[in-house]
Amino acid sequence: MKNKFGFILVKPQLGENIGACARSLKNFGFSKLNIVSPKQSWPNNKAKVTSVGAYNIIKKANIFDNTYDAISDFDIVISLSARKRDINKKHISINQFLKIIKSKKNTKFGVMFGPESSGLSNDDLSLSNFVLQIPTSKRFKSLNLSHSLTLISYEIFKLINFNKFQKNTKNLKIASKAKISSLVLHLKRLLEKKGFFVPSEKKHSMIMNINNLIYRLEPSDKEVRILASIISSLSKKNINHN
Repeated sequence: MKNKFGFILVKPQLGENIGACARSLKNFGFSKLNIVSPKQSWPNNKAKVTSVGAYNIIKKANIFDNTYDAISDFDIVISLSARKRDINKKHISINQFLKIIKSKKNTKFGVMFGPESSGLSNDDLSLSNFVLQIPTSKRFKSLNLSHSLTLISYEIFKLINFNKFQKNTKNLKIASKAKISSLVLHLKRLLEKKGFFVPSEKKHSMIMNINNLIYRLEPSDKEVRILASIISSLSKKNINHN
């Protein structure tokens, strides 16, 4: 995927939030940060301190006086909003956002975030292609700026690096049903000796439940051996040495 991504912070109020955003960007492999009219003076020492190992992103951040210039380098701009706005823009979910990224190759995407206290203005939203709302509890919808950026950058990272999120099962050999059957038979014999199947008229349904439980598992040969060893160990009588 050759798409390129940049993140736009419009009128951020706290240097600490800018630093935290830079840190999240570096966590997920992004580096392009555009900042529109930060409230505090720039460069900002609090942003530097909070960014920790991501200060290089702070140093390379582009500072703009207006949103028009900050978005000029992007092909598609996605705006973040904590609430649905009554404007003529398509509101999309995170899943729809990811589908758009996948469907549009060689595209420069800009993801735009508003000030901490008020969010993006309708004027800023009017410059975007889509409005994205991160689903949250209805009781408290407002997300911290850096948290919101972290969630979005993580979702993009996950899409780009899909294979890293797949369980590696290449070297895991699942035990054959014959070995599972031997384990189940061993368990049933021990339970018979312990008088487990009482009352007798419920024995069939109890065995069915055991089968349903164990046969749906996908253990390796080693795990089957461990289970068999545990079952055998628990069946042995305790010997007291007084």
